[in-house]
Amino acid sequence: MDFETNTKPQKLLSRRISIGFALAAVVLGLVALYRANHHPRTEDAEIFANFIGIAPQVDGPLIRLNVLDNQFVKKGELLYEIDERPYQYALETALSEQATLEGQIGDEQRKIAALMSAVSVSQANTHSAEADVTNSAQGVNRARAEWTYANNNLHRLEPLLAKQFVTADQVDRARTSELALAQALLQAESGLQLSQAKLNSALSQHEQARHAVTTLEPLINQRGAKAAAVKNARYNRDNCRVYAPFDARVTNLTISEGAYAHIGQQMFTLIDARTWWAVGNFREGQLKRIVPGMQADVYVMSRPDVHFSGVVDSIGFGVTPDPDVIGRLETGLPDVQRSLNWVHLASRYPVRVRVQNPTPDLFRIGESAVVTIRGN
Repeated sequence: MDFETNTKPQKLLSRRISIGFALAAVVLGLVALYRANHHPRTEDAEIFANFIGIAPQVDGPLIRLNVLDNQFVKKGELLYEIDERPYQYALETALSEQATLEGQIGDEQRKIAALMSAVSVSQANTHSAEADVTNSAQGVNRARAEWTYANNNLHRLEPLLAKQFVTADQVDRARTSELALAQALLQAESGLQLSQAKLNSALSQHEQARHAVTTLEPLINQRGAKAAAVKNARYNRDNCRVYAPFDARVTNLTISEGAYAHIGQQMFTLIDARTWWAVGNFREGQLKRIVPGMQADVYVMSRPDVHFSGVVDSIGFGVTPDPDVIGRLETGLPDVQRSLNWVHLASRYPVRVRVQNPTPDLFRIGESAVVTIRGN
C-alpha cells in the first residue's frame, strides 16, 4: 500500500517532465521556424571579389618583375617593367618629325610674310603703274599720229621737189620732222613696254603670295597626324611600366623576368582587395524576407569562429531554367518533357552581401561561407 502511494507522485512528476520536454521541443521548433522564416540562412554561399587580368599593351623583354605569386600590393606600386628603349627611340623620332614640320611651317610663314610685305608695297605702285600704262598708251597713240602725219607730208613733198613746186629746204625740214617723230614714237613705245613690265611684276607678286598660301595649307594639315604620332609613341613608352590600379592580391603568376611579353597575353591576375562579397544562394520562398540594405552575418569556413558584418547589396533576378521542368529552349517547337516530377525543388537565387569588415588574410575567392540575413 505504501509502495503504490509512493509511485503515484513519481509517475505524475515523470508525466510533467515529459510534457515539459514536449512543450520545450514545440517552442524550440516554433522559434527555429520563426528564425528560419524571418532570418533566412544558407550554407550554399561563397566568397567573391572583383578581379582583372594583367596583360601588357606593348611587346618587349620583361626586364623587371616586381611581384610574387599571392603577394599583396598597394595601389601605385610597380608591377612590372618592359624594355622601353625601342619605344623611347620611336618617341624621339616622332618628336623630331614634328619639330621638322613646325620648322617648315615657320619658313613658309616667313616667306609669305615677306611676300605679303612686298605685295603691300607693290599694291601702292600697281595703280600708278596702271596709270603709267594708260598714259604711255595715249602717248604712243599721239606720237604715232604725229609721225603718220609727218610721214605722209614727206611723201607728198618729195614728188613736188622734182617739179620745183617746193624747195629742197622744205623737203629737208619735212624729212627731219619725220625722223624726229619716228624717234619719239619709238621712245613712247619703249615707255609703254616698261610700264607694262612694272604692272606685270606687281601682278606676279600677288600670284606668288597666293601660291605660297596654297603650299602652306598642306603643311598645316599634317600637324594633327604628327601630334597623334607623338601621343601614340609616348603612350607606348609609358605602358612599359605598369603600376597597381588598386590594393590587390597577385595570383596565377605565369611569367618570369627575361621572358618576352606579348600584347594581350595575360601574365597574372589582380584580385581587388578593397571590396569582398559573400554570394549566397537562397530559396525563392525566402526572397520575400530579403531586401537590399538589410544587415547580415557572414562566416567563412576557414575561420568559422570569426564573425563578419555585411549588408545586402542586391538580389539576383535570373538563373538558368531547369530543362527537366520546362524542356530545352531551342529554335523551332518547344521541347516539353512528358515525364512528371513528383518532387519539385525550389529554385535558388544569388544574393550578394557586401562584407563591411573583411580581413585580407582570410578572404579568398571561392571560399565557402555561411550567410544569415538579420533584417533591418
